[in-house]
Amino acid sequence: MIDRRTMLAAISAAGATRGLAAPATGGGAFPANFLWGTATAGHQVEGNNVNSDSWLMENVKPTIYTEPSRDACNSFALWQTDLDLVRSMGLNTYRFSLEWARIEPEPGLFSIAMLDHYKAIVAGCRARGLHPMVTFNHFTAPRWFSALGGWTNPEAPKLFGRFCDRAARHLAQDIGHATTLNEPNIMSILSVVLPPPVIAGQNAMLTAAARACGSAKFAAANAMMLEDVPQATINLIAGHKAGGAAIKAVRSDLPVGVSLSMFDDQAAGPGSMRDAMRAKLYGPWLEAVRGDDFLGVQNYERQVWTASGKLPVPKGAEVNYSGAEVYPLSLAGAVRYAHQATGVPIIVTEHGVGTNDDTLRARLIPAALAGLRQAMADGVPVQGYVHWSLVDNFEWVFGYRVHFGLCTLDPVTFRRTPKPSSAILAAIARRNSL
Repeated sequence: MIDRRTMLAAISAAGATRGLAAPATGGGAFPANFLWGTATAGHQVEGNNVNSDSWLMENVKPTIYTEPSRDACNSFALWQTDLDLVRSMGLNTYRFSLEWARIEPEPGLFSIAMLDHYKAIVAGCRARGLHPMVTFNHFTAPRWFSALGGWTNPEAPKLFGRFCDRAARHLAQDIGHATTLNEPNIMSILSVVLPPPVIAGQNAMLTAAARACGSAKFAAANAMMLEDVPQATINLIAGHKAGGAAIKAVRSDLPVGVSLSMFDDQAAGPGSMRDAMRAKLYGPWLEAVRGDDFLGVQNYERQVWTASGKLPVPKGAEVNYSGAEVYPLSLAGAVRYAHQATGVPIIVTEHGVGTNDDTLRARLIPAALAGLRQAMADGVPVQGYVHWSLVDNFEWVFGYRVHFGLCTLDPVTFRRTPKPSSAILAAIARRNSL
């Protein structure tokens, strides 16, 4: 699957505002119970997730992945090291995901050992004073699920609901927040922005994966034929509802939501297509989440829409690894719209920047948080901020050369080394104020 941050960045547009100057805020303090965290995702950090659909796509021929995930960050073994890092930063929240392929490697076959593994991580969070924010599915699924057509299969919501029920009965007691799905709208976004050569490459990879499984259709949550996106969206929404209901049936007081990939969409000039694009990229999901306990917003860029397309990145703007503008107010803009459209509380479940220049990250964090604090002062109920990511990790099709982490990773020793930007976030979190 094409790294979604690169794909989104590749078509990111910008207006006239440049630089990373922090906006004025309505006071620098955050609420006493504000969630300060950082995030990982199972497949991207655990390593050797051999029963997953992504592992197959990485290793099948042809593939659009530049390299396989292999050992990733070895977090399956080193999860305690990761938790210690989060605690050492003064953060109070750790967002991580369950690997469905480990827990249910064959249909209906649930591994107690793997459930116990994730239960230990939840307990490890609590022992360190960390709030466990658990994503039940972060893109990857068991190979058997995707070989059945993945989220294009009408049985998919029921299968996902069964998984959420079993996992919740084992784990839910000590979870702090639960997210059913990570960015289930990502294929709606990619269906708009993927260039034809990438579409052709993805289709060839999916065809090869189906052949390897002996299946008629192979589809992953973040890699499917574009003609399948509308039906998959219907099934994903049904899956979110089935999964959420299963979790709530186990523990009714556990806050449950979903995270969405959202631009800060801005209008420029008469007849802007902004509202039409919002409807296309998020519309069904913004309807579906009304009544949820919270909505996770995951924002990296803005788009400035004219009547015919997007404005280019302004000359002289600071940019990320792919040339997209780094625009701090993007986070606040996405959060404001998400709450306006749904009426539910917001948690920033991902925000960050892919760059080898950590000074850029160090400047982005306080500038973006100043904008977020202003949105809160204006009445937007934001409950937390979770930075992507804890450590440089496997970034899908681009492998290990794209760096979002607050810590570096040595790929041989797996040593994590905090970057200076981690101290910036740590200082804000410790004082709970800008």
